[in-house]
Amino acid sequence: MPSANYGERVKSLVLHFTAIDYARSVTALVDEGGLSSHYLIPESNDPSDPGGKPRIIQLVDENMRAWHAGRSYWQGRTGLNDHSIGIEIVNVPECERDGAMAPSLAEHGSNRLCFFPDYDPAQIEVVIELVKDIIARHPDIEPTAVVGHSDIAFDRKNDPGPRFPWFELYQAGVGAWYDNETLADYWKTFNEQPASIGLLQSALRAYGYGVIETGIADTSTLNAISAFQMHFLPWHVSGEPDSRTTAAVFALLDKYFPEQKDALLSRYEKERELAIATAESELPSVRRGQVDAVLPDLKPSKRAFVKDRFAFKSYAGRGELIIESDLPASATVSVNGEVLSLDDEFAADNTYRYSLARRTRTGVNTLAVSNIAPAEAQLHIQVPYPELKDNTQAYQNRFTAVDELINQEVAEGFPGAVLLIVKDGEIIKRTAYGYQKRYDENGLPLASPQPMRTDTIFDLASNTKMFATTLALMHLVETGQLDVTQPIKHYLPEYLGAGREARRVSDLLSHQSGYSPSIAFYDPANRLGKRFYSQSRQRTSELLITQAPFEVSNGLNASYSDINFMLLGLIVERITGMPLDRYCEEWLYQPLGLKNTLFNPLQKGHHKGEFAATELRGNTRDGRITFPNIREYTLQG
Repeated sequence: MPSANYGERVKSLVLHFTAIDYARSVTALVDEGGLSSHYLIPESNDPSDPGGKPRIIQLVDENMRAWHAGRSYWQGRTGLNDHSIGIEIVNVPECERDGAMAPSLAEHGSNRLCFFPDYDPAQIEVVIELVKDIIARHPDIEPTAVVGHSDIAFDRKNDPGPRFPWFELYQAGVGAWYDNETLADYWKTFNEQPASIGLLQSALRAYGYGVIETGIADTSTLNAISAFQMHFLPWHVSGEPDSRTTAAVFALLDKYFPEQKDALLSRYEKERELAIATAESELPSVRRGQVDAVLPDLKPSKRAFVKDRFAFKSYAGRGELIIESDLPASATVSVNGEVLSLDDEFAADNTYRYSLARRTRTGVNTLAVSNIAPAEAQLHIQVPYPELKDNTQAYQNRFTAVDELINQEVAEGFPGAVLLIVKDGEIIKRTAYGYQKRYDENGLPLASPQPMRTDTIFDLASNTKMFATTLALMHLVETGQLDVTQPIKHYLPEYLGAGREARRVSDLLSHQSGYSPSIAFYDPANRLGKRFYSQSRQRTSELLITQAPFEVSNGLNASYSDINFMLLGLIVERITGMPLDRYCEEWLYQPLGLKNTLFNPLQKGHHKGEFAATELRGNTRDGRITFPNIREYTLQG
């Protein structure tokens, strides 16, 4: 009694090259302990082949499972050994790796060089004959499901390579291809406004590739692009997400998956409008005070008590209010509940300054603005940041013991220090001691040491976690761009497997994620082995997100880990679309007027003489540590 409820097992057809000659291919595909495929097709003039010509050799029955695909993905299915037929084609590229470069095993990596030979025309005729017969027997194999090994496993494989004649198969009625006119139309569109990398990732996945949308050109995405180009743009295998590649993906979707294409094009138009709007917007302006507002507020609070009200810090008897107006106007202004006596009318484009000395108190003060007239007028209201007064003269004899202590340390070899003491809004102590650079790389005294100055700039070192990453996270929370209760994968979609899905951003912040204290990626002798060796920023980021192992269970205990903050920095970059250093400088430090708080200052106009030296022999810990490209000079800036 046969059931009407069943489907075909075989959904796809996967083509491979053997990368070895006929005899070695037979050994690898037939002998126990190796791999297998359903079919093997030799090439002409192979000295190791007694048959001497292309022919169809069946190795595994089509109803059986051959071991040809390995870890794989295509069009929503994983493990393609379960539902595909594999054909191995004898073709031998010449490939090698540069061991001096990154240890990646990816076939498309920069450390991999391959020379691909042309396929034997007689061999391709046999391939076409076989493929047509297979598709006739397995009607569920759609044109888009005739793929190469590199299509379904792009992070591991590059076969059948860029020389395989996919278009010739298409002309024979096998597989998928785009229409040239359609590609040209999309190419012009994407030349005018390139698609985002996230959109290209989604388009590749819509066609069938196992790409995760991360919004960045990560190694996995670049591998997928290389595989796609080998299949559909074999004359243009750059591995780059350019307009030509995006156009080819959309031309294929247009032909075979029009609904997905329509949805992605709609998204493209929205992103295009957003890109234009973003390009026209300005960077955050430098705030000219702790209150720096234009009133009336175009987006006022719904709570009446806080409408056009501000808090500012001051010291008793200090403070200033600055008002500018675009039209002749008047307003009521109060500080700490007391109405100020101001001009009856503010003239247009004039600047008015009022002392707040009689109204302010030490600590938090309130400013309220109301009754702005006429209604169309706009007032620019500013309250500058509090300024510290220099009162060191009055306290010059109060810190004799402190001076003696620090000077004694300097006399005994300590390089130097800067001491600043602030009390009640006054600088009561500001002194430089010793030297900002006293020793050479070998720890010997310099003939002309560099004296310490009160404006010498110091390295924040590990405090960067607080003054950069943490402040950036706080700003993103404040602006509604980050929710620390969300899973990490909400912001880093590729953060999957081994329990990563259960980790939340808050677990990183509280150091309860279960990571070890650190991983020495920069050192090939790191405790996790050469697979975790990386001096590439992108490679290190990918290892952090997808490979860094957990040491203990999530939430078990709080244990400090550099990995947590490295991941938090990547979350900031993924949300903002900017490197962490640029985001902090443009959105945090510059608006606060912190011109000497920055990353890589020597690359931004500063010179070594402005900085206190840190470590004498770079990162070597006095020669106890070594790894490739280690800095061995005195770090200064």
